[in-house]
Amino acid sequence: MEEEKRYALLIDADNVSSKYIDIVTKEAQLFGNVTIRRIYGDWTSNLKNSWKECLLNNALSPIQQYSYTTGKNSSDAALIIDAMDILYTDNVDGFILVSSDSDFTRLAMRLRESGKHVVGMGESKTPTPFVRACEQFKTLDVLYKNAVEQKKKPVPKVAKKKIRVVTSEPENIPETEQAEPITNLRAIKATILSLLDENSDEDGWMYLSELGNMVQKTYSDFDCRNYGYAKFGKMIESFPEFQTRKDDSSNGITKIVLVRKREEV
Repeated sequence: MEEEKRYALLIDADNVSSKYIDIVTKEAQLFGNVTIRRIYGDWTSNLKNSWKECLLNNALSPIQQYSYTTGKNSSDAALIIDAMDILYTDNVDGFILVSSDSDFTRLAMRLRESGKHVVGMGESKTPTPFVRACEQFKTLDVLYKNAVEQKKKPVPKVAKKKIRVVTSEPENIPETEQAEPITNLRAIKATILSLLDENSDEDGWMYLSELGNMVQKTYSDFDCRNYGYAKFGKMIESFPEFQTRKDDSSNGITKIVLVRKREEV
């Protein structure tokens, strides 16, 4: 059995809202065992009150960093120093950097140079250099917006004699801003078309999983959930330009999905 990979979760409280904490922790756990959980900020400031409530519930270790200069984010240096210390002293396989600040671009690049898997998390306003410096980037405000919209959807309730639809009222859900994916859907679709042209077999077919990996490597911020799809296969099937096919694998149990451009009639 393959050993679970270990990650260090480092959060810049000055550049990320506490409302994203559930998404951050849930996404982080998907990558592996988060053995280090640290959050940086000036905890003497009243501006951090919303974060203080999250610390114990999410096992986050607060790192105090005083704001020595007004208007300057002093947490950046502390986070970077700790990241480099962890790189050389702790046995971790990757880092999860949570911030919308481009100041961590060089840090992400340096960690990747050392062979570490680097995941970034921030809002859609995050500068492109930091997004591209990470192997994967999760757009928190888009995922948050989608989660809120899912909770607002009507929930079917089964009655004894008939089925009626009851609209569920979300409890204490803040209003969301107009969050949009960093890479628009048109660019994603154009890339998929290009990848199929370059990597498909003689009949135009390509493994769906291989295509998905290539799209992820092209756009670190790519996540099909950003565009309203639970899975990459569902996203491909929704495009009229593509067609899919399922074949039996060598063991005859699992299914292999292939995709190609739809032939014009």
